[in-house]
Amino acid sequence: MLSSQLRDAGWEVFAPSRSELDVRCAKSVETFFENLDRIDALVNNAGITRDSLFARQSEEDFDEVVTTNLKGAHLCSQAAAIPMMRQRDGQIINIGSYSALHPPMGQAAYAAAKAGLIGLTKSYAKELGKRNIRVNCVLPGFLETKMTASLSEEATEAARKRHTLGRFNTKEEAAGFIVNLLSMNHISGQVFQLDSRA
Repeated sequence: MLSSQLRDAGWEVFAPSRSELDVRCAKSVETFFENLDRIDALVNNAGITRDSLFARQSEEDFDEVVTTNLKGAHLCSQAAAIPMMRQRDGQIINIGSYSALHPPMGQAAYAAAKAGLIGLTKSYAKELGKRNIRVNCVLPGFLETKMTASLSEEATEAARKRHTLGRFNTKEEAAGFIVNLLSMNHISGQVFQLDSRA
């Protein structure tokens, strides 16, 4: 959805699969980005969940979530920032989660990784601002995606009831917000929550 809206807005989009870019592996990230001459925007949206009560969560699952969701964004941001600094222009958008602010039970690893993304966003914004690189974090809200498809109907309805408007955000509106944000040149270091949970 985001890729198609970006293309419609005139962007050339690279949306690599994990076989093309494994964000968990520094070498894979380096190889992918060294072949790009110019990078105008990076959207860090790789994410996984391994939900479990923290007392039962395996070290392997915890590490996998943090490595993919947090370290992966860090590695890609480092690689993308190099050409952006040369250009003295660019944007990085981290895709966060409401769970970073209000985590449910069983999402300790996911919430910690997404909270870390907010910290990275604000830190990067301060470091890169002098090179005209904007860094923001978008919390798209509860979206009906592959990641949420496995939730029970009861869990989905309970989540819906926490929204003051009684409805979820959509993939189309979340993508549209990101495209619009990429057109703005004076916003950085911000966290945008795109739903109606107070």
